[in-house]
Amino acid sequence: MKNRGIADEAYLKKLGTRIRTIRKEKNITQVALSYACDIEKQNMRRIEAGNTNPTILMLKKISEHLGVTLSELFDF
Repeated sequence: MKNRGIADEAYLKKLGTRIRTIRKEKNITQVALSYACDIEKQNMRRIEAGNTNPTILMLKKISEHLGVTLSELFDF
């Protein structure tokens, strides 16, 4: 992850972990969530790993398909 500070990298990793945790709690596969959000599985994998900075619109899609609010995604 270029041009990001350590704090930013840590934040993205926490966000990705939170998304993965919610997805698994709801028994949704990464493939199913990717398909529902209309993104490639590799992109979802990068989001969950904290290796990319998703847009707010992508986070909105993810939260909707996980059945949680956007603020719940950031509850970490």
